[in-house]
Amino acid sequence: MTDGSTSHTTSVASLAREEWFLGVSIATSLIFLAFRDPIFDRLSEPIWFVIILLWLFAVVLGSALSVVRHADHLAEQLEEPYGTLILTLAITSIEVMAISAVMLHGENNPTLARDTLFAVVMIILNGMVGLSLLLGAWRREDQQHNLHGANAYLGVIVPLATLSLVMPTFLAGPDGPHPSAPRQMFLGIISIGLYSIFLLLQSGRHQRYFADDGDDHERHAVGIRHHRSVWHHAVLLLAYMGPVVFLVEQLALPIDYVIETLHAPAAFGGVIMAVLVATPEAISAVRASVANHLQRAINIFLGSVLSTIGLTVPAMLAISHFYGHPVTLGLQGPDLVMFVLTLAVSIITFSSGRTNLMQGAVHLVLFLAYILLITQQ
Repeated sequence: MTDGSTSHTTSVASLAREEWFLGVSIATSLIFLAFRDPIFDRLSEPIWFVIILLWLFAVVLGSALSVVRHADHLAEQLEEPYGTLILTLAITSIEVMAISAVMLHGENNPTLARDTLFAVVMIILNGMVGLSLLLGAWRREDQQHNLHGANAYLGVIVPLATLSLVMPTFLAGPDGPHPSAPRQMFLGIISIGLYSIFLLLQSGRHQRYFADDGDDHERHAVGIRHHRSVWHHAVLLLAYMGPVVFLVEQLALPIDYVIETLHAPAAFGGVIMAVLVATPEAISAVRASVANHLQRAINIFLGSVLSTIGLTVPAMLAISHFYGHPVTLGLQGPDLVMFVLTLAVSIITFSSGRTNLMQGAVHLVLFLAYILLITQQ
């Protein structure tokens, strides 16, 4: 009896040490729920504003990283593509909630969804891909991946990205740059439709396209970690998602303050949202690539881009329609050039089934060019 009680106490203590950040997330949510007005009434004070912005950003990011941690455990237990699918859908849900909160609070920012999508694509397809390929190939001549899987992702990403962020630039509707209602409906339907068909194939008849082709010895060495049950990780993943729903709405207030009161560039909100979304997946993808699980890394970053476009665009169009907040989707000028160049280079990178250090360096150069482009605007 004593041994059982001691074992239970040890288990609870171990769980508390592992999931201490859940307490931080819940405590932060309760503080902002109870003292919301006094906290945000002082945003005009520079030091207070920085504290609140960093506090909220850190807690939301920490919760997202915990979501990734549990999704990684589920990935190893459920195997591909289900683990990565859980990860990308969870992070995309956070992105949709964050963008929606900023769109519906304060003055309308019609370019927020576009700027966020563009920033996510640049951070993932250039920054995340470049870092993953560079570090993954640092100790190896090259790395292999399943060519069918990469082609399947890019075969859906390229048309959806073009129809969402390129085509609207050349199709001005009666309301100017904002897409007309029929075009919004068409874009929303084909985005959800193609993404749904992709998921059916990914989890069904073409599941082998997304299998990990990494070295068996390395895979075994990484995969021998102790895991709790699938339900344990699934429940905690949802538990961390809960406070995020509330906290991203609070994060919208300081972001809107920067854009509307301090007159920061409109793209600022999009970049903040993109960093929030991409960082957790970037960490997971880099770890997978370093462990020679390149296919899992590809499933993460290409799956993230696809889910971002396939789910975020329809969600933003629905919000635009029901709440009367117009959206502008078409990229302009240098942004458009960088976007098309990134898609083209990504097609070349994943066209052979092998990647090397040079390709990682190229993507990182494009990412640095994107950073320079932001600072010069």
